[in-house]
Amino acid sequence: MKITKINVAAKAVKLKEPITISLGTIEHSMSAIVEIETDEGIVGYGEGSPGILITGETLKGTTECIQLFEKQLLGTDPLDIEKVHNVMNSVAAMAPSAKTAIDIACYDLLGKKANLPVYKLLGGFDSAVKTDMTIGLDTPEIMTEKAKLAVSQGFDTLKIKVGTGFAADLARIKAIREAIGSQINLRLDANQGWKPKEAVNTINRLAEYGIELVEQPVAYHDIEGLTFVTNHVSTPIMSDESCFNSKDALRLIKAHAVDFVNIKLMKCGGIHEALKINSICEAAGVECMIGCMVEETNIGVTAAAHLAAATKNITRADLDATFGLNEVAIPGGVGLEPTSLITLSAKAGLGLSK
Repeated sequence: MKITKINVAAKAVKLKEPITISLGTIEHSMSAIVEIETDEGIVGYGEGSPGILITGETLKGTTECIQLFEKQLLGTDPLDIEKVHNVMNSVAAMAPSAKTAIDIACYDLLGKKANLPVYKLLGGFDSAVKTDMTIGLDTPEIMTEKAKLAVSQGFDTLKIKVGTGFAADLARIKAIREAIGSQINLRLDANQGWKPKEAVNTINRLAEYGIELVEQPVAYHDIEGLTFVTNHVSTPIMSDESCFNSKDALRLIKAHAVDFVNIKLMKCGGIHEALKINSICEAAGVECMIGCMVEETNIGVTAAAHLAAATKNITRADLDATFGLNEVAIPGGVGLEPTSLITLSAKAGLGLSK
């Protein structure tokens, strides 16, 4: 099989409603939708969703980078995924979202060629993934109403955005816990919003509300601070922005900096690198969560769900991005209707088709 053409189209779609995190507010799904055409007539679909608040990428830059990749990848067998990544790495040093778009499309092609769903090719541990629902930053009253709605929709795990200060965060979590009761799991995500000592104080104070874990409490580059927090709280700590790739994962593991690692395809460059991150963590006895960018469409979320279902060590999922969309990028895969259990199709590849 040979790549004959790579089509890329920039797509920006307004979310049903904006979502605010400690780093800023996101109003649109931003994605570079990719179609890899082959000489066998099989088409693979992928996407690159640049999150400028996290990766620093823009939609225009991601689209142009994919066009640069095309020039070097024409004639390459897309099933040779190690070679594909080597070519992309020789073209661009970082650009994780652009690389993810090509990576996802290659795995889709691999599944279609093998006539197997991607989760079977990646390990086949399961065919379904349980996800949480994210509640963005707002007043305690509004966040509580959204939390109650999510519970009514069947979600038993909520991911609550925090990180704007002790008093405000305390008020949010207190109100939500009192409204939804003690049986619902609460995960907190500070998106780098606290200083290390502030994080310790806040997390220890919030522990009485039964917190499952806290994600990225401090600045992404402050591994020493992250380790300090992990060592001074009883609540498990998970990295997000501190772990882009397998080298970051190894650094975190060696420092004993976290209890869990959040993998996002758009941060690491796709499934190929995500598998390396998960293997490093699994060898160290550290479980992983699979996450997604708010900006992603059903393509990226579906790819992440296949990876999560396939692997035993990915024990948690935050794959709710499509629930905030009004339309899918390509029919198939994870849908728009909120559901805590994502059941994957047995169709070949990612189950996407026009």
